[in-house]
Amino acid sequence: MKKIRLINGPNINFTGIREKGVYGSLSYERIIEIVAEKAREMDFEIDCFQSNHEGGIIDYIQKCFLEETDGIIINPGAFTHYSYAIRDAIASVGIPVVEVHMSNIHSREEFRHLSVTAPVCRGQICGFGYFGYIMALSAFENIFEES
Repeated sequence: MKKIRLINGPNINFTGIREKGVYGSLSYERIIEIVAEKAREMDFEIDCFQSNHEGGIIDYIQKCFLEETDGIIINPGAFTHYSYAIRDAIASVGIPVVEVHMSNIHSREEFRHLSVTAPVCRGQICGFGYFGYIMALSAFENIFEES
């Protein structure tokens, strides 16, 4: 069974509370339930982690390496646009990473258009709400079939 880890950054835990027009009305807890259920159906072992702190995310990425994780889905939240530390952590572990954003970051404010983390990820999915996480699981099915 392949190990997938889902990492969510700052304020993602307030999904369903904040800016419902942008992020939707489903609660963070419900989204995690949906993603975990789909992962189990796909025969993935999944663990979900959320932190509002950059260091916590970096520590978790490093833990993924030590635990021989097969793939990471990450929504770095606002850290997407400026955290070279998270970028370097992703680059250092050699684990395939898919970056997900619930909103279309390219159609929002200009500062959101740049992702400093995407260049070290296998790919980026944005603009499909919570379904982007499901799409990332499907991407991992394909990645694992290729290897």
